[in-house]
Amino acid sequence: MTRVLVEVPRVGLVMETAKLLRWMKAVGDSVAPGEPLAEIETEKAVVEIESAVAGKLVEILVHPEQEVAVGAQLAWVEDGKAETETAERPAAAAPKVAAAPEVSKPAVPPSSAVRSSPAARRLAAERGVDLAQVRGSGPGGSIQLEDVQREIEARKTKEVAAPVAAGARIALSPMRRAMARAVALSNATIPQFAVGRTVDWTEIMAFRAKSSGLSINDFLLQAVARALIEFPAMNGIFVGDPNSPDAHIQPMSEAHIGLVVALADGMVVPVFHRADQLSLAQLAQRRTELVERARAGRLRQVDASGGSFTISNLGLQGPDWFTAILNAPESAILAVGRAREVPVLRNGAIAVRPVSELTMTVDHRMIDGKLAAEFLARVVQILEGSDWRIA
Repeated sequence: MTRVLVEVPRVGLVMETAKLLRWMKAVGDSVAPGEPLAEIETEKAVVEIESAVAGKLVEILVHPEQEVAVGAQLAWVEDGKAETETAERPAAAAPKVAAAPEVSKPAVPPSSAVRSSPAARRLAAERGVDLAQVRGSGPGGSIQLEDVQREIEARKTKEVAAPVAAGARIALSPMRRAMARAVALSNATIPQFAVGRTVDWTEIMAFRAKSSGLSINDFLLQAVARALIEFPAMNGIFVGDPNSPDAHIQPMSEAHIGLVVALADGMVVPVFHRADQLSLAQLAQRRTELVERARAGRLRQVDASGGSFTISNLGLQGPDWFTAILNAPESAILAVGRAREVPVLRNGAIAVRPVSELTMTVDHRMIDGKLAAEFLARVVQILEGSDWRIA
């Protein structure tokens, strides 16, 4: 039988270590490709480690609550194929250990005492939330998943907003520390420049009025995805030290786009893989799922990596415009200002239109001004048109 090693993946640019939270499979359990094996906690999120092959979990090398480095060996999966010499585990590797029991979680009220959905109960148990203290928004006051998520976010906000004594220092949370390293590294090592353009939302506003469940972000994702396929030089990542002869640009044939999701103590960037192949309806469904997982700290390994472009939309309460720092090693990030009504000149007449300022920051090692300007102009052209893939 061929044995396949399960390792700790790198999730994000600055991740160095993670903590193993729990095993979702035990030794001897069958696994399918893409099925979660374990959960690790990085500085930005809880991430599920998935099996790359179909087979059986035959050996676990790390217990819950252990700190592990990127690339560390977690387990072995036997895929049932003929054994190869390269798949053999070295004799000096860690000895086989039995699967450790899950770490106990803080107790929560039983479901019989508090009306709640299964998803809400699961998240509450994992985060130590007392359901008796959560206000339900469901039928008859039942507690839904989003109610528990709001309680978790409210706790984080209270912790951040708590009064601090004069002269006291505020320690960085793990997420804030990771963000500080990432933006400092990006800003210090990557030559960045920005281009801007105004977009008129009239067509999209009219479209949304006739359709339910679609957000501005769904249109942004589809527009950027289409433009990335049309401008392949924009769709890639920069790999390596530019002073090294091994440095290169890695192009992508599909559009993998990150969307910034704000949290109480920072942000995460779930990735919409193959966004160019998704309709607006599919993007909306995927957005709901990814944002929910991001806010609950439940992103999977595949959800948190692999992008070449990021969108940052601060919403209706955001600024008129802003610039964003590159999410390295991606090619660009698009900052979307709040929509506001302004008088504009159209066909010789003044009309009031809903507009936003788009500002795109790009990696100058990969992209020059002309290409950036042409790409952003195409994104705006798509957004202001009516040619959408709906379903």
